[in-house]
Order: sequence, then structure tokens, then C-alpha cells
Amino acid sequence: MPSTGVRLDGTIRSLDVPMNSVSDRLVAAAVRLRHDVDDLRFSAPVTHVYNPLDYAWDVHCDYISNYGRNRKRVVFLGMNPGPFGMAQTGVPFGEVAAVTSWLKIGGTVRQPESEHPKRPVDGFSCARSEVSGRRLWGLFRARFVTAVRFFEEHYVVNYCPLAFLEDSGRNRTPNKLPVHETAPVYAACDRHLQAVIDILEPEWVVGIGVFAEKRLRRVTVSRSQNVGKMLHPSPASPKANRDWSGQAEKQLIDQGIWG
Repeated sequence: MPSTGVRLDGTIRSLDVPMNSVSDRLVAAAVRLRHDVDDLRFSAPVTHVYNPLDYAWDVHCDYISNYGRNRKRVVFLGMNPGPFGMAQTGVPFGEVAAVTSWLKIGGTVRQPESEHPKRPVDGFSCARSEVSGRRLWGLFRARFVTAVRFFEEHYVVNYCPLAFLEDSGRNRTPNKLPVHETAPVYAACDRHLQAVIDILEPEWVVGIGVFAEKRLRRVTVSRSQNVGKMLHPSPASPKANRDWSGQAEKQLIDQGIWG
């Protein structure tokens, strides 16, 4: 019997070869995550929820197919999409200039079903730069020069695919949601994170920020991966605004993640 695989639109297709490539398995895991979180509902102060795995799905799949083809030595974990990053491009820490010029990914991004008037999704036409993404990809570019070299041993994924927006347009992070709302989110995201780790079999998993590190330690408690950490590049952190790249690189070297 033919095996099954996943189309870019997330539906199942029939293949003459088994769906056992690394990128196919990552896409299948992302499909499940997308479905798991799509029907969740959230209360005030959250008024709008963006799921770029829906409206930027084709671009997200391009990211996986280009850079998720092989097992990795290091997997970096972020928190959730920023309004000017992954929420615009579908790529983790997806600052537009970094995604187009360094990752060399582009494409059509549709509109979310319910768009916040103060946080429109302009896709690759977004004129705002996400500082966190610019800093993170800038560090990797400075050290590895090309994306191909970086992704030979590294991968970047977000823990939660959803961006939560308040009425003012302010971004609300998952850890600020009430417990009864975080429980189903964390269950779906933990399951996806476990799948990513099983697929990529990294030696190191690195939390970008305290939240991501905590989720990694919870998920990897019975696994063999080393858990590392690095300072989050958000400009909301005063510490990150003082030579973030220098601090982050030193952290990775001191932990033995980078030589």
C-alpha cells in the first residue's frame, strides 16, 4: 500500500515512498500542532489571536523544507511569535529583512481570519523590524556567514505558534494567560516540542529566555538532551540592550554549546 505524506496545505497525500524524511516528519508535527491550537479560545484582555501556521503556512513549510532536512546538534527554542516577526512571516523570530536576505525565504502570506486593526498582517511588506529577530539571526549570521552553514547543525523553533494581542495592540505572552487557558496550550505545545526533539535528536536544546528554558526542562526530564540557555534578545529586557550578541555568544561558549 502507498504511504502517506503531507501537502503544503496540510492535507494528506499518497506517496510511493514512506514519509520518513526529517522534513516530512517536522511538517506532520506542525500540522498536528496547528490543528491542536486552532480551536482554543481565550478571554480578555486577549481580543485577537494570530496563528501563522494557518495564514503563513506555505512560508512556514518552506522554512522546514529548506532548513529542517537533517538531524541537528543544537535546537534553539523561542517562546511565541512576535507581532512584527513570525506573525508576519511564519518563520520563528521572522524579522522580514533577515528572512528574505539571509534565509532567502519569501512568499504569500494571507490575512488572519480576525485581524487586529492596530496590528495588521502585511507579510513581507511589513515595514517594522522585529528587534529580537534581527538580533538573533544577526548573531548567527556573524558567526556562520551563511544560513546553509548555520543550519547544518542548528535549528530554531518556537514553543507556541500563537500570538496573543490585547485590545490596545499590546502583545501578551503565553505565561501571562490564566492557568485554565494555558493548560491546553501547554499540552499541545509540549507534545509538539517532544516530537521535534525526537525527530531532530539534538545533543543540545537551548531555551532562548527563561520561559523557553523552563519548558525544555519539563519536556526533556526523561530524555538524554543537554539543556542550555541564552539571554532573550527582546529590547524589553534592559540587560539585552547591553551588547546582547556578545553576552549570548559567551553564554553558548561557556556552556560548551559552541566551541
